[in-house]
Amino acid sequence: QVQLVESGGGLVQAGGSLRLSCAASRGFFIISSAMSWYRQAPGKQREWVASITNGGSPNYADSVKGRFTISRDNAKNTVDLQMNSLKPDDTAVYYCNAASVRGSYWGQGTQVTVSS
Repeated sequence: QVQLVESGGGLVQAGGSLRLSCAASRGFFIISSAMSWYRQAPGKQREWVASITNGGSPNYADSVKGRFTISRDNAKNTVDLQMNSLKPDDTAVYYCNAASVRGSYWGQGTQVTVSS
């Protein structure tokens, strides 16, 4: 069974930084997957934040462009999201997603709370 486990969430003041990490379970190799981060704020739909192709090309939602950086380490089987200049509007549960020919897989999410 494919498992994605997010970590690194927490409480931070506006303007601060957090680094989220997503680790894939043994037997599932992210090297063949496009990896993404999504987030869901209370009362809102889940929204896409950033993606990185298996070739390493990143893309970002306009709301986080210039502040967030997605990266992947295929050797460690992890994908990270470096979040800088955080705003209260960034408060949400952040989810990792892997999209491969085997299917689409989600982690359980990690809470990020940004105080003003």
